[in-house]
Amino acid sequence: MNKNKRGFTLIELLVVIAIIGLLSTLAVVALGSARQKANDSKRLSDIKQIQTALELYYTDNNAYPAGTAIDLGSTDYACLNSATGFTTAACPSPYMGLVPKGPGSSEYYSYTMASSTYTITATLEVGAGGFTVGAITASPSGLTQ
Repeated sequence: MNKNKRGFTLIELLVVIAIIGLLSTLAVVALGSARQKANDSKRLSDIKQIQTALELYYTDNNAYPAGTAIDLGSTDYACLNSATGFTTAACPSPYMGLVPKGPGSSEYYSYTMASSTYTITATLEVGAGGFTVGAITASPSGLTQ
């Protein structure tokens, strides 16, 4: 029997495979958290863009667009038009040509106009931008939680 054979034993291979499995699991968990933070950052950015468009609309019309529990970004409310407010896509003279929807596949931001104010609501998964997990509300006075 030749004792000069070089190679790995079965135990050594199993230990290496276990370490690689552990490291890959940790990487997937870390990336999942980063994805949730990115989604929350997108939600905050989208809401701020919508607020800017609403303020431009208010400046020209002295009122916010009418609507109660509108799902922003859905096919019926995909554009913010200067004449009719939120409407379907491809509207003329838009303040916002394409109203964003949430990063989830069927996630929309909820818009409600009451009197001379509005609210936009969304839900954060892990928190971002100084906000914690949970619902956030945007109004003419800013973002609150």
